[in-house]
Amino acid sequence: MGLDKINSPQDIKNLSIEELKIIASDIRKGILNRVNKIGGHLGPDLGIVEATIAMHYVFNSPIDKIVFDVSHQIYPHKMLTGRKHGFLDEEKLFEITGYSNPDESEHDNFIIGHTSTSISLACGLAKARDLKKENYNVIALIGDGSLSGGEAYEGFNNAAMLNSNFIAIVNDNEMSIAKNQGGLYKNLEDLRKNNGNVENNFFKSLGFEYIYLNDGNDIEKLIETFKKVKDSKKPIVVHIHTLKGKGYEPAEENKERYHWTIPNFMDDNQTFTQKETYESITTDFILDKKSKGEPVVAITPATPGATGFYQEFRDKLGENYTDVGIAEEHAIAYASALAKNGAKPILAVLSSFIQRTYDQLSQDLALNKSPAIILVFWGAITNADSTHLGVFDIPLVSNIPNIVHLNPTNKEEYIAMLNWAYNQNEHPVVIRVPYMECYSSGINDDTDYSDLNKFKVLNKGEKIGIIALGNFLSLGKAIKEELKFENINATLINPCFASRIDEDLLNQLKENHKIIITLEDGVLDGGFGEKISRFYSKTEVKVLNYGAKKEFTDRIPIEKLYQKYRLTKEQIKEDILHLI
Repeated sequence: MGLDKINSPQDIKNLSIEELKIIASDIRKGILNRVNKIGGHLGPDLGIVEATIAMHYVFNSPIDKIVFDVSHQIYPHKMLTGRKHGFLDEEKLFEITGYSNPDESEHDNFIIGHTSTSISLACGLAKARDLKKENYNVIALIGDGSLSGGEAYEGFNNAAMLNSNFIAIVNDNEMSIAKNQGGLYKNLEDLRKNNGNVENNFFKSLGFEYIYLNDGNDIEKLIETFKKVKDSKKPIVVHIHTLKGKGYEPAEENKERYHWTIPNFMDDNQTFTQKETYESITTDFILDKKSKGEPVVAITPATPGATGFYQEFRDKLGENYTDVGIAEEHAIAYASALAKNGAKPILAVLSSFIQRTYDQLSQDLALNKSPAIILVFWGAITNADSTHLGVFDIPLVSNIPNIVHLNPTNKEEYIAMLNWAYNQNEHPVVIRVPYMECYSSGINDDTDYSDLNKFKVLNKGEKIGIIALGNFLSLGKAIKEELKFENINATLINPCFASRIDEDLLNQLKENHKIIITLEDGVLDGGFGEKISRFYSKTEVKVLNYGAKKEFTDRIPIEKLYQKYRLTKEQIKEDILHLI
């Protein structure tokens, strides 16, 4: 029997081991097909195939509740729970997400896209079960680097006190996105080397019972192991050693490269051209400082490849590089203290992940005025999954006192802002790295950014003022050109700063401007444009704010989002002419 006959977990429960191995092979083919067609997480899913089959063979989902950490390991689960069409049918690949989603299936318990949450979520499910005097298994599958996240520690600490059924399956594939970093992983290494028998066992020290399985890709052994812990009456950890990327040789050999991948990765005829990017500008900048003997420290919270911190760069930096693991909160505090003690930290983090750091940005960084540099990548309105949106970082960061929030629009501005942020010692600086192809103006930027909150007037006009932040300067330019057809010479402004406004300039604009429009590549509520609206609220100047609505979008094409938010040059021109 193959995967074509499997429509729910019940369909595998009476199969032989040999039939389950056929299912495993079919699942891997489905994973490779989907990811090669539309991109997605590859290595983590390939490595967890056998464990997922064994879980559904032993446990009784959806009565027994399985929580998948970060969802990087959920593809096999989806294929066994009625969603194989999202992997096998080319016309239906986009009908399912790459993440856990209860809107798709009763077998998913949460919408999850960020890491280290499974233990906490499963702990809550188990506690509610106990209060209601119900009886079923609660299983948390955690791994792929997620143990380095602070919430995982907090969850384990609490779950150990349940004194009831709670099963944590630790998928130890020896990797995060890159190689695991941190003391806990040394303990896992000792456990692997000694078949789970060491005096210092992290999980036992918290109060968990513990089982180790070295061959975490052996279906028969996995079934035997899971049967031992099914219906347990105490919290227990099942530590399984798996091979990330199993079944696809390139992913087995280069685990970091194939953690997540773009479409057509199996095409041997792909050619890649080396071109300058904002990521390469960043790494060149850091390496230059290192070559001069300066105490620069590049920091990543376990997402090095996403920000250009590739292996060659890491090797060149040596002790000047820190991967803190999946621990953005620690990364901010660590960077703050480095800066306070005279080092030059540069933390690169993705927009959707900086959301975890609000308290550290406020308390550890801003309140202490530590001159660390935080680079926020992937901040923009995009067609991303609802768990990885990059629209919320401007309101989150720019409204914290003492932080200087910069938004470059081209290569020259970015380099100038990096240099200023690096050389000054008075402010924490957050730079929202442009989310676009690297654009060079060809003109050296000699702006003195220590003159805080001074906007740049690029073209002086009258009646209409266009204040276009960061990524949306190009949209501002396009609107200005559109208005020329109506004999309107609009003023175009690059604000550079999102944290404060240029009150002197805004007062000057009142003299001969009736309408101001603001453009920002993020959510409007609490964002940059509202600062401008508030300034003009008691005047006759009308302000139109353009950006994203406060909502979670899910894989909506960018063109549709722009139409919905009235972010095309034609729509904005229409709004302006209507207001006139």
